[in-house]
Amino acid sequence: MQAATRQFIIVGHRAATSGDFPLNDMPGSAGRIDILARCLTAAFLTSFSIRRDTRVWLVLLGEPDPPKSVRFEGSQLKYLNPDERSTGALIKKALKVDAHEGEGCSMRGIYTQRANLRDILQQIDASDVVYLHEEGVDVREVTLDPHHATFVLGDHLGLLDDEEDLLSHSKRISVGPVKLHADHCITIVHNELDRLCLRS
Repeated sequence: MQAATRQFIIVGHRAATSGDFPLNDMPGSAGRIDILARCLTAAFLTSFSIRRDTRVWLVLLGEPDPPKSVRFEGSQLKYLNPDERSTGALIKKALKVDAHEGEGCSMRGIYTQRANLRDILQQIDASDVVYLHEEGVDVREVTLDPHHATFVLGDHLGLLDDEEDLLSHSKRISVGPVKLHADHCITIVHNELDRLCLRS
């Protein structure tokens, strides 16, 4: 696995784990995969480019075959558009990959495996993990490494107690005083890290 300077792990508790969901109903029958799709575009897309230094893990825990995770590598991605439907189609295609024996690849830069949050945390350097939470310390009051950080956040349900336990030793950071959608939080984090890069 190639190095990525920024990583985001997003947990979708009801997100479908098979690739047969309709793209016309991602908020309903797909278990809010629309949230994950928006997180992907927020994590990777700038005005005219893709962030090549970024990696995203989507953890899908809904029916019918949980858990599954889909990893997106910015250094390899070729096709990612800003509209929710086409991004949902990438997730749909990834979920059709057989992930029962190791990791499968649906297309360049997109990899599927059978893994939950605990499994992913064991695959990465957990020393730099940040838990994005509305009750955390303000992001502008903590020291972050703009070249080496991993951020964990939940979907509209947040994180469950057992998932929070996995992050008990991680920094808990808030992006501001107002409760925001997950994709907005990702955009703000990128902006803060981009500013830090300019000053470093």
